[in-house]
Amino acid sequence: MSEFAFDVSIEEFEAKVLIKADTVPVVVDFWAPWCEPCKVLKPLLEKLAEEYKGRFLLAKVNSDENPELAQHFGVRSIPSVKVLFRGQLVDEFNGAIPEGQIRQFLDRIALPAGPEHANLREQAAALVAEGKLEEALAVLVQASQANPQDQAIQLDAVDVLMQLGRNDEAKQLLAGDYANEPDRANALRARLALLDGAADTAPLEAKLAANPDDHASRLELSKAYAAQSRFREALEAALEVVRRDRFFEQGAGRQAILNLFEALSGEQYDDLVREFRRKLSATLN
Repeated sequence: MSEFAFDVSIEEFEAKVLIKADTVPVVVDFWAPWCEPCKVLKPLLEKLAEEYKGRFLLAKVNSDENPELAQHFGVRSIPSVKVLFRGQLVDEFNGAIPEGQIRQFLDRIALPAGPEHANLREQAAALVAEGKLEEALAVLVQASQANPQDQAIQLDAVDVLMQLGRNDEAKQLLAGDYANEPDRANALRARLALLDGAADTAPLEAKLAANPDDHASRLELSKAYAAQSRFREALEAALEVVRRDRFFEQGAGRQAILNLFEALSGEQYDDLVREFRRKLSATLN
């Protein structure tokens, strides 16, 4: 049994085809033992599945044994090839066509090839550092298509979407299960929660100018700064509450800083978090 080509029955179809097709194109080959053209096409597709190494998967359906599947997909003659991807029938062909035409067909539907995409995450990170966020997002989309199982790439995209202010899209992506990157996913969810609390900072700054010991307003200002991604100012405001009254509302200033640390975990903010961990420790000791 190949990693990239496998037999499928109606009982296995959801697990082996429909679920897998969420992230990678699945080529479904309807065949039968008595079909002479099938004897040419099926081994050719198997060979190409190995060659393409996961850029598509090949699901082989014996239409004699699974007539319900064949009927569902409107198969009237065999061999018949259907391509499923992300919940849709995206392409198809019938008959045993030449290998050159099959390759052209597969190149249209397969995920991008490997080596030239190997450093796309690094390219995207460099673009982010230059402030070219839209370009970085486009590169990450390309990288995710090439490596649909790589959750780190998906979370990179979430981070960029948040920096672009496209929080609803980021929230949709974060709704997935990130079993391979749980800590980073939780940190991004925490940061997204901060961004949802957007508020105008000017009235709060005016209140503090009139009364510097209005700790509740200073903590609200910290949240407002965080919602605008002004994380250094958010940390400074919360730390100032700790400096002025570490016991205010049972240590609310310290807790606000810890919440920010959680939201800012990750390489991008490591230096900022280390700096304020030292400042918090010095303030408390």
